[in-house]
Amino acid sequence: MNGPVTAPAALVVAVPAHNEEAALPAALRALHTAARQPELLARGVRVVTVVAADACSDGTAALARRHGAHVVELERRNVGAARAAAVAHGLDLLGPAADRAWIATTDADTLVPAAWLAHQVEQAAAGWDCVLGTIRVAPHPTLSAAVAQRHRSLYFAGRPARDRAWDHPHVHGANLGVAADAYLRARGFPALPHSEDHALAAALERVGARILRTDRCPVLTSGRTDSRAVHGFGTYLQDLTLASTTGQLR
Repeated sequence: MNGPVTAPAALVVAVPAHNEEAALPAALRALHTAARQPELLARGVRVVTVVAADACSDGTAALARRHGAHVVELERRNVGAARAAAVAHGLDLLGPAADRAWIATTDADTLVPAAWLAHQVEQAAAGWDCVLGTIRVAPHPTLSAAVAQRHRSLYFAGRPARDRAWDHPHVHGANLGVAADAYLRARGFPALPHSEDHALAAALERVGARILRTDRCPVLTSGRTDSRAVHGFGTYLQDLTLASTTGQLR
């Protein structure tokens, strides 16, 4: 890193949601806790949480507003477009503070740890343009123990001993942070129905962003196998489940 770096003055927390009224309250409560950590309050960091209610036929939008989130509604049924809309709305809300903002993205079925936002601000202040974090999978009635174990084996393959940092290969929209200026240089989340997070990470690499891959502050994501996004993480778990029932899981 070259010279001192100024910490973000504000945070945009972007959450895409498609018919997530069951899972969203817990996710927003966890985000509220993360936004109220002493490290952020001491810095005076403003936190704006935006839920992108995408093609929702349930009470997702109203519920998000009741929990204090800003809401942008769209009818795209496209997670990339939803993430981008949430980010754009958040940056607009910040006004001039958007120039020094940090963008944190997660999912409506994911619980972030209390230190999640403070951790990202710490990394931004250290000079990183992007933080790619990891996940842990919560138990779910549709997720068998065998499939959960298979996922862990694949996910943590190549992980070094616990006393060494893990420069992991994963990209998750559920645990991603990026400086607003780097995000805009990379042209943001593309309107893809899946893998929009991977596309953004690749674009950030192309524009020379400094990317930290860390397992230091994982989030807890749902182990449900009915994915809201086609080819999303739930679909991956569903494929592992199918492999287990057809005898292909080893």
